[in-house]
Amino acid sequence: MDEVTFKSDTVLSDVHLYTPNQRHLMVRLNSTGQPVFLSHFKLVWSQDSQIDLRTEGGDYRDVPTEETLAGAGSPGSPPGSSCSSEGSPLQASTDATGQEGAGAQLDEDGDLDVVRRPRAASDSEPAWCPRDKVHPMILTQEEDDILGDETQENSTYDIIRIEHTMATPLDDVGKQVWRGALFLADYILFQWDLFQGRTVLELGAGMGFTSIIAATVAQTVYCTDVGADLLAMCQRNIALNSHLTASGGSVVKVRELDWLKDNLCTDRDVPFSWSEEDISDLYNHTTIMLAAEVFYDDELTDALFKTLFRLAHKLKNACTAILSVEKRLNFTLSHLDVTCEAYDHFHSSLHQLEKHRDGQLRFTVEPVEASFPQYLVYERIRQLELWKIFVEPVT
Repeated sequence: MDEVTFKSDTVLSDVHLYTPNQRHLMVRLNSTGQPVFLSHFKLVWSQDSQIDLRTEGGDYRDVPTEETLAGAGSPGSPPGSSCSSEGSPLQASTDATGQEGAGAQLDEDGDLDVVRRPRAASDSEPAWCPRDKVHPMILTQEEDDILGDETQENSTYDIIRIEHTMATPLDDVGKQVWRGALFLADYILFQWDLFQGRTVLELGAGMGFTSIIAATVAQTVYCTDVGADLLAMCQRNIALNSHLTASGGSVVKVRELDWLKDNLCTDRDVPFSWSEEDISDLYNHTTIMLAAEVFYDDELTDALFKTLFRLAHKLKNACTAILSVEKRLNFTLSHLDVTCEAYDHFHSSLHQLEKHRDGQLRFTVEPVEASFPQYLVYERIRQLELWKIFVEPVT
């Protein structure tokens, strides 16, 4: 597969968008015949050697420098601890197909071939551009084995391996990795104490990236979504990253949770169904719920909030829901203006939930200031937002 073909109904995550065409090779096909790619994401833990990089919108964010890599620690210790680590963050390996020099490049007709590289909007000559390093690794089976050995030599405890698809129809976007998942993952790593030893439920987990990060800290993570083929890919990613969770005794359970159904599936003949033990543990111990980049369709947003509301009433303990959303602006013919209808509906749903009164639970909503540091490298734009929902019994 030398080229990626885009159709009219195809959407592509910004995380995958800037991949050079010559690297678009698949590692395998999933159960539905879709090409699957492998990306390696590098965790950078030390906050001692960070710089400010101006991002879109003119505000500053903390991002790790190249020097940070020498002081990266493992997920077995809180951010700020150090141990030796080599390589670049959020990259699969050294890119052998990269630029061959700074001189002018000509095409076969002798015309100047301009190589366009994405960069931070306000940085004319960035010394280190994170977007260039966000790309899937292209492997054959043999190369996969070799790279696995190389990863082991560097630091397996700093590498997250994610298999995913690219350029999917809108109803299959859960099989891609989205920027909001990386944003929420940063917050989890920053708020270490909040997740330490907890039971966490992720709604709409997709490829499981955020659940894997949560499992480096939490005791039990229920990683949920819908669709047997999607959940199978998610389960494979959990297995690929078991080295991040096994040492701390954490458990990640991939389960089906359909927001359009009122009850959890307990049919043993259905893949990824719930056992009675799972359900009991979920209701008795869950104190944190997560959702990242699932607010792109109004009906699904309504279903998500309905599910969150229903589960909150069944949980034994007070809980906190943390939601990650990207405000995507689009020009619409209905408004003849640039709007963000999906975000507006999400925001309206937050207000409706906070105003709800049933005499049992109180929902308190507040935004999270995006001033926490980055432990993963991506473009943290101003349109990324985190919201907290505190769910407490009415006294």
